[in-house]
Amino acid sequence: MTALFHRLLRLVAGQGKLPGKWASKPWKEVPFLAIDLELTSLDAKQAQILSIGWVEGVNSQIQLHSCHYQVITTKASLNQSPTIHGLLQTDIQQGDKVASALKLLLEKAQTHVWVFHCADLDLAVITQTLTKLNIAPPEVVIVDTLRLALYQLTKRHSIPAPNAATLASCRQRFDLPLAPAHNALDDAMATMELLFAQLNDFDPQGKEPLSALRITKALSKA
Repeated sequence: MTALFHRLLRLVAGQGKLPGKWASKPWKEVPFLAIDLELTSLDAKQAQILSIGWVEGVNSQIQLHSCHYQVITTKASLNQSPTIHGLLQTDIQQGDKVASALKLLLEKAQTHVWVFHCADLDLAVITQTLTKLNIAPPEVVIVDTLRLALYQLTKRHSIPAPNAATLASCRQRFDLPLAPAHNALDDAMATMELLFAQLNDFDPQGKEPLSALRITKALSKA
């Protein structure tokens, strides 16, 4: 089995001992980094990154000064993806190289806990892209708001509907306002807002350590 496969297997299984600096720290003190990608495909083996956005947050507050967004150039076919994210071939041609965007992201691998809505797909694409660039994928701690949503629904003895775990549906359950969709930065900010709503529901006092999220299977180390 390849090293890449083992990394993805650990992510799915939620395995890996958390670094001490994260495991014992109350979640309100943890610096989070919400990340979103727009892709050419939902097939992780074929997908190319078209844009990436991220934003930092801590203590239930989004750090607006940290907002980052880059369009990525690629020669891959866009297929029908422009109808979803609105990026046209002219936008892509003027984009940055994926290596420059990911190198900036890697600078935050040890300083922040990364947050995704559906980490399996986005992290798989990031890992595969780094591998193709001969850049070692980092070990990062991850929170998946999709998995946290499924845990909270199941805990309430609710059988999740087919669309119950979409970002929009999850936000609606917390009465969060409608957010622009399918722009990487907008979705990253929407994910961060959702995370803070979920965490305040999970632990209103904000005193539980990050490691308490193990029970939800939303916390993992990749």
